[in-house]
Amino acid sequence: MKRILLIFILLTILGNFTTQAQRIMGAVFTGFNASQVDGDEVYGYKKFGLNIGAAAIIPIDDKWSISLENAYSEKGAHQRPRFLDSLDGSYDLKLNYLEVPLMVHFTDKDIVTFGAGMSWGRLIGISEQRNGYQMKGTTLESGIYRNADLNLLLDVRFRLYKRFHFDVRYAYSLRPIATREIIDSKTGYPNIRDQYNGLFSFRVMYKFNEQISEDSRRNE
Repeated sequence: MKRILLIFILLTILGNFTTQAQRIMGAVFTGFNASQVDGDEVYGYKKFGLNIGAAAIIPIDDKWSISLENAYSEKGAHQRPRFLDSLDGSYDLKLNYLEVPLMVHFTDKDIVTFGAGMSWGRLIGISEQRNGYQMKGTTLESGIYRNADLNLLLDVRFRLYKRFHFDVRYAYSLRPIATREIIDSKTGYPNIRDQYNGLFSFRVMYKFNEQISEDSRRNE
């Protein structure tokens, strides 16, 4: 009798898991970031980098869903040379992260999707150049930049064609990624400032399992 009960429980759990698995949608995406670092005296979203990865999307109903992503994201800051001498005013900062965004989404008429959430990112690569020269002291081990970045995310997504979607996302650091001494452009004096990542992401997303997920929800 106990064995029969145990088999029944296991079959029930497996059946529920299979049903829920049919509801989960997958997605892959590729695109780019346009980013800046607030607090560094370099202005404008002029640093471009990759934003690629994959996502699992769990529908709650026909309008609400939760998504969990695994993404590679390149951030930083960039300024072109401004002067014709050895101190040309150029600047380039590369901050590469592995990120895990968690989002809540609302879909209107199966066309536009709005989202909000947070992401945690691990810094895996860093490079800094000033006036055309490599800043050798700026490394992962130096501790100048935090090894983790916590971001607030806002997102809007449009269906382009069938399973293809176009996604625009804004992200901003919730805590400083660094605290550095900066020469104030107005006064010429050094100033200690907190720095934050800010960026816009533009991505094309391809979804899997949409129809199966919808049919599964209808059957339930």
